Amino acid sequence: MKKYLGIIYGILAAICYGTNPLGGLNLLHAHLEPTTIIFYRILFATLWVLLAILISRKSLKFPVQNLPYVALLGALFAISACTFYSSFLFMDAGIASTLLFIYPIFVAMMMTIFFKEKINKATVISILLGFAGVAFLTRSGSGFLSLKGIAFVIASSLTYAIYIIVAARIPKQTGALRMNFYVLIFASLSMLIFKMMPGQHLQMLPDLKSLFWAAELGLVPTLLSLIFMVKALKIIGSTPTAILGALEPLTAVCIGVFIFGENFTTRLLIGIILILSSVVIITLKKKS
Repeated sequence: MKKYLGIIYGILAAICYGTNPLGGLNLLHAHLEPTTIIFYRILFATLWVLLAILISRKSLKFPVQNLPYVALLGALFAISACTFYSSFLFMDAGIASTLLFIYPIFVAMMMTIFFKEKINKATVISILLGFAGVAFLTRSGSGFLSLKGIAFVIASSLTYAIYIIVAARIPKQTGALRMNFYVLIFASLSMLIFKMMPGQHLQMLPDLKSLFWAAELGLVPTLLSLIFMVKALKIIGSTPTAILGALEPLTAVCIGVFIFGENFTTRLLIGIILILSSVVIITLKKKS
């Protein structure tokens, strides 16, 4: 029963994270800029995580040697989120969310290039499948997708891959909630500095509906996905949790199709299958 509970946690973590387009698209439809949306998402996420820490009565003490790492992680998180939401302006959220899921391939490639990790047949097959999936997704019946949209989502995926590599090398490991709290603090500072630059301005949330969706972005795809993921990792381990993460883009596709009327095509289906297959192969390769 405990194993089944771990699987349920993994499924809930993936589904929660996959709801990103739900709040994001609603706020874009309210004429908010992607960077403004991310500022509010991070702000509310910080408040939700702080509330969770206070309720669980965990300490806020944090190792000083970790601060440069979490500062970098905060900036990477902000960049990845901003570029991901910016891609929604140029392509369907379902396609963008599926393209984002190639980040494990970028992790494998960077580990091979920069850290001399040995490459094997499984990794090569995974990379080929992943890029084949990208090829299917970047072209529709009416022609190629926007190059800007593709560039934004690839930049988001690459930045998130760097985030994962840096996070794995923090000198002193701490609790997930505490680490993410400080990452979000630095992400908030990064966004605040960016919005204070010439030509930038922070839009106010126009109504209570927008306030709700901003709070939802901070709660569901951020705090709840983190809590469920940590619980799943403790019970079933990293490999099954990562494989269940395939439900993230599937959730985003369903939201795009059934709520926002996005098209579900044969090319999208093939692209999803190829990319998810590549992620499963590379995840199983890590276990072996």
